[in-house]
Amino acid sequence: MPLVPTFAPKALGSYCTKVLPIPLDRSGPGTPRCNGPVRARRISPASATLRMESDMTAWHDRRILDLFGIELPIIQAPMAGATTVDMVIAASRAGGLGSLPSAQYSVEQLREVLRRINQETAAPINVNFFSHMTPADDPAAQMKWRSALAPYYRELGIDPAAPVSGSGRAPFDDAFCDVVEEFRPAVVSFHFGLPEPRLVERVRATGARIISSATIVEEAVWLEANGVDAVIAMGFEAGGHRGNFLTKDMATQVGTMALVPQIVDAVQVPVIAAGGIADGRGVAAAWMLGASAVQIGTAYLFSAEAKIAAVHAAALGHAGDASTAITNLFTGRPARGVVNRIMRELGPISDVAPPFPTAGAALAAIRAKAEGRGSDDFTNLWAGQSARLAKHLPAGELTRSLFDEAIAALDAHSKARKTQIAVPVFPPPATP
Repeated sequence: MPLVPTFAPKALGSYCTKVLPIPLDRSGPGTPRCNGPVRARRISPASATLRMESDMTAWHDRRILDLFGIELPIIQAPMAGATTVDMVIAASRAGGLGSLPSAQYSVEQLREVLRRINQETAAPINVNFFSHMTPADDPAAQMKWRSALAPYYRELGIDPAAPVSGSGRAPFDDAFCDVVEEFRPAVVSFHFGLPEPRLVERVRATGARIISSATIVEEAVWLEANGVDAVIAMGFEAGGHRGNFLTKDMATQVGTMALVPQIVDAVQVPVIAAGGIADGRGVAAAWMLGASAVQIGTAYLFSAEAKIAAVHAAALGHAGDASTAITNLFTGRPARGVVNRIMRELGPISDVAPPFPTAGAALAAIRAKAEGRGSDDFTNLWAGQSARLAKHLPAGELTRSLFDEAIAALDAHSKARKTQIAVPVFPPPATP
């Protein structure tokens, strides 16, 4: 029988054992990585399984915990338009990583928000930025888009020719980078790839850990080659904007369960699983797939700290597994949300929607008017595919609960594996 290495990383005072039927001399991206001691155990490959050696087993490595300086491998996702300062503070105080979506702020607003956070907690936080390219002005495309929306304007008594203001979310630039240098957050994350290298290097010089999202293995490999400290493996189930930047093909996007282990095998940096994870079972599953941590968004929309429209909260309360779809109508970029009227009638994907982030300005007036009447017809109801699994808990309690539930799920698995099940054996029928 071969000797099989057992990896036992220490995690929050508890231990786990991962037993794999692999030869001792195996190396490469598939080899388990962790910080714990390595022991050798003689087992049969046929009986190799996951073995937990404690009733309080933590199935993850410590790399993200040590990298970010946090206690729990739970990251509250940055959700522009929904995440509040109180949510960020609560998640970080609970031992996870609170994430602030900077795209919803101007530079001065971001400074003010970070001052408040620094006054209320010394816990690590993640400051998130979009890294898209601002599209060139295209009056013809905007006119075509407004023509498509004109019937809704008339229905709600709004002049279709009324001017609109705002160009949507701002990308990371020198001014935002100045704020990062001033406040030096523990983690800086990007969505839609990375900004230009000189800005990345300015961020790195502050000592911040840099992370970004990948929706396919190729994007994860690119991110690692360009110096990120960890990769977020963003499965197709995730709510909100897709993080894709090397592909535009939504038909070939990958689910979390398939994506996470493939990215784990392809890169050496820690992997953070995201997409469709809303309870402890999903957290435990992500750890088992090789993720060092999870990033969760939709579940936090059910917390008291979330700031979303009443119609959005109502839609989340009724959302099922098949209630969401990918759409580009609200911003010009693919994002997952609960299906509503405009998605059914114009999309969910439309070639008429102008590039990100310019589509949203023309929708603002009809969205506001409809929401005032209690309608979600024109609201971007961002949500992932596991909204039905979420619980109404404060953000801090949710952060701890997700971890505790994951530990309980792993303990239950461990105990089930140890249970002896008697299988009756019947003699063969008598020969006539």
